[in-house]
Amino acid sequence: MALFSRNKTAAMATSIEPPVKAAVGYNAGVSQIGFFPAYIDGDARARAMSVPTISRARDLIASMFACLPVQFYREQWNGEEMEPYEIAPRAWGRRMDPTVTNNFLMAWTFDDLFFTGRSFWHVQSRTTDGFPASFTRLPAAMVTTMDQAGPVWFGPSNEILFNGLPVDSRDVIQFISPIQGMLYTSARTISTALALENSVERNARSAIPAGVLRQVGGEPLSPAELGEMAHAFNEARMTNQTAALNEFLTYEATTATPDKMLLVDSRQFQALELARVANIPPYLAGIAVGGYQYQNAEQAKQDLYLFAAKNFIQCWNETMSADNVLPRGTFVRLDVDSYLEELKVGEGTLEIRDDIDTPAPRSQNPTNNEMEND
Repeated sequence: MALFSRNKTAAMATSIEPPVKAAVGYNAGVSQIGFFPAYIDGDARARAMSVPTISRARDLIASMFACLPVQFYREQWNGEEMEPYEIAPRAWGRRMDPTVTNNFLMAWTFDDLFFTGRSFWHVQSRTTDGFPASFTRLPAAMVTTMDQAGPVWFGPSNEILFNGLPVDSRDVIQFISPIQGMLYTSARTISTALALENSVERNARSAIPAGVLRQVGGEPLSPAELGEMAHAFNEARMTNQTAALNEFLTYEATTATPDKMLLVDSRQFQALELARVANIPPYLAGIAVGGYQYQNAEQAKQDLYLFAAKNFIQCWNETMSADNVLPRGTFVRLDVDSYLEELKVGEGTLEIRDDIDTPAPRSQNPTNNEMEND
């Protein structure tokens, strides 16, 4: 990534015009913006976030995406290539939504891109030059596009409904991810992971291992009676440490070991599948993969950026640099260099070392030699 020079120019007009009042008809949906009791993010997302691997992947990428500073710049030809030079930021650079922090807004913008493949910002006010001055996020789960049913999005929509009411598409910034949303591509994988978690929860609640309840004497029972007996025994097995059987019944427990009852191998494989779906290196989610190692924290950050976050960052950069957001020839980007560069103290580099011996704990009654060493 090119480094910006110290040359800075003034930004465009920054005075803010009051937002246009909500209209009826074609723009009636504006009346729903900001009514938080009606806001939702969808049951499908809630189910996906209950899977630890997905939650970890989402939080890792969001923590990077949301913490990057914003830079405004223009480009000029230096005889060999287009060279960027930094300019003064526009009014919304420090606070895109006046009601929340940029960190909050950006994290949930990524959340929409990650799960649904697109995100929406509504322009709340404009500067005197007609360009946006402030934004607010419209939860993607509440947005319907009448001209595109999805789950593959072919471009910006011209017919947008928010909470069932139309919103003028000219006042909506539409981020379209180059990656299809996880909720559409991985529904079966997520359902499998949840089914495994349910099985583990059921096995973990019982001190008695799974098995077969067998009738060894007495009058033969009908299938319905056997089912009722098995159901009653299973409920008692889940809530009691001791089971009681008469002389006509016997319980044959399986030889399953605790790791098999907790489905360790199956859950490990499913976690690896979900890491593939989220496009994060498996080791970032604590999944061991043979033959794959990383050297240090810097390499881990680079892997997170290259494999997982770069597409979403570039999506935001190019969308916010479009002519409906900034004047032609003016661009904005998230400064990834500040995230990837090494931490420095003065002129030296701050290193995290793991080869330093931890001092042994001191005894409560130190000897004379220990006191002399102090």
